[in-house]
Amino acid sequence: MGREKDRGGIIMDFISQQPNGRYCLFSTVVDTVTHWDMTAEEYIEMCAEKARINARFELKHRLVPFSEVKRCFLPTNDSVEDFNDMLIEMGDNEQLNPAVFYDDI
Repeated sequence: MGREKDRGGIIMDFISQQPNGRYCLFSTVVDTVTHWDMTAEEYIEMCAEKARINARFELKHRLVPFSEVKRCFLPTNDSVEDFNDMLIEMGDNEQLNPAVFYDDI
């Protein structure tokens, strides 16, 4: 299990319930247990802290200009009109032209 692919990548660790009912985290990087005797709440908080750290990194180092949101839009799951409404809600009053996306307009 430790080196199976998960969503296209390698599993770096996995959670397991210990015989005493608590939880441990096994790392496939260092091939041993890195956290043990955690309650479910402690494990959840550990995951939440990882998510906070990752989110802060994303906000600091991986922001993409808003112009890319508009450049990448395709009317596959939202209509141009609905997307334009979202743009207004987000504070962008420059609308996309539906004629660019629809041949029959």
